[in-house]
Amino acid sequence: MRQSQRGVTVIGWIVLLIPVAIIVLAAIRLVPIYLNYMSVSKYMSTVAAEVKGETSSSADGLRKALDKRFQVGYIDHPNAREIDIHREGSNWVMIADYEDVAPLFGNLSLLVQFHKQVEVQ
Repeated sequence: MRQSQRGVTVIGWIVLLIPVAIIVLAAIRLVPIYLNYMSVSKYMSTVAAEVKGETSSSADGLRKALDKRFQVGYIDHPNAREIDIHREGSNWVMIADYEDVAPLFGNLSLLVQFHKQVEVQ
């Protein structure tokens, strides 16, 4: 008798789908974090373009403009006080350097580090 095996068994499906499910869950947890980072990056660039060429800009003025954008865009992490704003030469520099944690399951979490630097000319 000739016997041939066709298809995948239930155990085979489980072995194949568990890694796929973990990757999908990680993607679901990370997408909001990266969307938040893209919003922070966009708002920093927008504020830099807004005050470009103004000689009266200050760190407090930049921080207030960022805070207004963050409030409108529902950005909670990082807040405007956590953005480092300092002068380098004749230009202002805004640096967002922060971490975000996404719980995966159990004691396992994903840590994402972000660094965005925008120069205000």
